[in-house]
Amino acid sequence: MENLNLNSTIDLKRHGKSFYWASFFLPKKAKKNAGILYSICRYFDDIADNNNQNKTEYLENTIRDIKKNKSNKINIFLQKNKIDNHIFVDLIEGLILDQKEITIQSKEELINYSYHVAGTVGLMMSKIIGVKDKKALRSAIDLGIGMQLTNIARDVFEDAQMKRIYLPATWIPKITLTDLNNINNKNSQEDKIISSAIHKIINLSETFYKNGFAGLKYIPFSSRLGIFIAANIYRGIGNKIKNKKKKYIRERIYLSYFEKSLITIRTIFVFILIPFINYRYQTIRNSFPNENL
Repeated sequence: MENLNLNSTIDLKRHGKSFYWASFFLPKKAKKNAGILYSICRYFDDIADNNNQNKTEYLENTIRDIKKNKSNKINIFLQKNKIDNHIFVDLIEGLILDQKEITIQSKEELINYSYHVAGTVGLMMSKIIGVKDKKALRSAIDLGIGMQLTNIARDVFEDAQMKRIYLPATWIPKITLTDLNNINNKNSQEDKIISSAIHKIINLSETFYKNGFAGLKYIPFSSRLGIFIAANIYRGIGNKIKNKKKKYIRERIYLSYFEKSLITIRTIFVFILIPFINYRYQTIRNSFPNENL
């Protein structure tokens, strides 16, 4: 953990362009701490993803250090922002799952994985922006899960190259890593099955986004618009994938500056109308042990 640099803008600007865009709509303190949280998450995500060797031992040692060492720089940051370190441990446990060839079997397993690697981030962000009401926590988790589902829909080909399949096996019967990594046969029946599963992921993400929006009323007003913009920009990635129709896209989908600007303008307009929009939380998943911390 010696190389961990708790910076508030460098990693966010370089790697988290959608979040960096939305961060300009957050108060100064929230923006700074959100950036630091991103740098922490990015550090461990890079360790989990960008090495050819298994990092399980390192990540397990990190969990032990977080639990025992109160002077750990991450613990200091968590305590400062009133974040229970069990939530951060849940995040690291999700990254440990990625240290082997991963094949998600069901929608429920997908949601559980998405909680660990992203729902936890939603929980931690809720503390950073000053959310007080416990009723908001389930929405914070679901917003994080929705964003992770968008990531999964976008990165199917990239993940397959790392021998990871997050599309539930029940949605892609008989589809193998070879099929997911195939760059030549782009109009095959296998491609249609993969594309259909990607669209199901995006449709599932919509239910989680809406649950996230049900919790907007609990967010301090000064941070509310920034969170709403971040979520809608991420939704925009899913919508762009869907607009490609039933095609398995191998390259990563990005939003242009113009597309982000358009989504931001639309989001601001909808934000004004939010008091008249009846976002209601719907129970679409099981509870997680640490979601009320």
